[in-house]
Amino acid sequence: MKSALTFETTAHCSTTKARVSVLTLPHGPVDTPVFMPVGTQGTLKGFTPKQIKESNCQIMLNNTYHLGLKPGQETLDLVNGSHNFQNWGGNLLTDSGGFQMVSLLKLAKITEEGVQFASPHDGSLMMLTPEHSMSLQNSIGADIMMQLDDVISSLTTGPRVEEAMWRSIRWLDRCIKAHKKPDTQNLFAIIQGGLDEELRKKCVEEMVKRDTPGYAVGGLSGGEEKDVFWKIVSLCTDLLPKNKPIYCMGVGYAEDLVVCVALGVDMFDCVFPTRTARFGNALTMKGVVTLKSGKNASDFRPIEEGCDCSTCQNYTRSYIHLLTTRDTVGCHLVSIHNVAFQLRLMREMREAITKDAFPAWIKQFFAGYFGDKARYPVWAVNALKSVNVDLME
Repeated sequence: MKSALTFETTAHCSTTKARVSVLTLPHGPVDTPVFMPVGTQGTLKGFTPKQIKESNCQIMLNNTYHLGLKPGQETLDLVNGSHNFQNWGGNLLTDSGGFQMVSLLKLAKITEEGVQFASPHDGSLMMLTPEHSMSLQNSIGADIMMQLDDVISSLTTGPRVEEAMWRSIRWLDRCIKAHKKPDTQNLFAIIQGGLDEELRKKCVEEMVKRDTPGYAVGGLSGGEEKDVFWKIVSLCTDLLPKNKPIYCMGVGYAEDLVVCVALGVDMFDCVFPTRTARFGNALTMKGVVTLKSGKNASDFRPIEEGCDCSTCQNYTRSYIHLLTTRDTVGCHLVSIHNVAFQLRLMREMREAITKDAFPAWIKQFFAGYFGDKARYPVWAVNALKSVNVDLME
């Protein structure tokens, strides 16, 4: 099918499956591996568009389901898309609305036609079909649009897993047919199949036949065993085309990002950095700092030494401790730092891969983030061993 992107890999890690690429989209280049902050309703919570730009963010997410409810398709059409609506000149990726099948399951009814939701705002019914999802995403004007897939919890077992996988394939065909702007917007397929390796293989085989501009690994990060999670990710990156971007949906913890980059993933998203900021938790290369803790009351250091974000350049832990969880300014300041941390983490990985020094960087990261080797997550040790990095040497 038509593609409105180019994807050029500029460096490979000689030990792991990690790679550095430039993904060129209608609103500019994106350096991958990339973390995409989530702006559900046209904003990263606690950020102005100017601040997002200042963070050197090249691509962010919007949510099709929520924007379809408010401001609604008519308003998006009048303003000529979400870039204009939210004053954002960078790239946008929209999820299809399908994830709400899991997060709002009590409000949703799934049939072959699509998913019927009761609005969390007023209870009114909305039918989200593959065709309607495409129409909404065409109105939003996202550079990357996700197909509507039949999303189930990663803990689901039995025939429902295979049903959802085949339905996602059928729905992709309907999305391709309904997509009105392939010259300016890219439609990505989503690989489903739960935790069943054979179903994942079959899904990859079918989705690759459709030749979409990129592929996502969906249906994970829902509470499954991490040792199963990484094996599914690695299986998919082995099987998917090497000349197209691979996106692992809903992944955002620092150690998960590092492991999945080593397994060959190019793109990630998660609400974690801004959500955890609202609870006063700051992300650093030495682990999570709980700013609510009283020990920060007289700590006049920045959240993280050496961080160049505006929060660390201008405010102390003591000041943020006073505000955190009590005042929106505190949440705002921690959010700026957390997003900057995620983007810096990805930048450091890109630099290490380009120098072909990624395994040494991984070991340094784990030592700084977890300290004692006894605290290293066993699943991460196993995953990295599968790509020739032994954290325990």
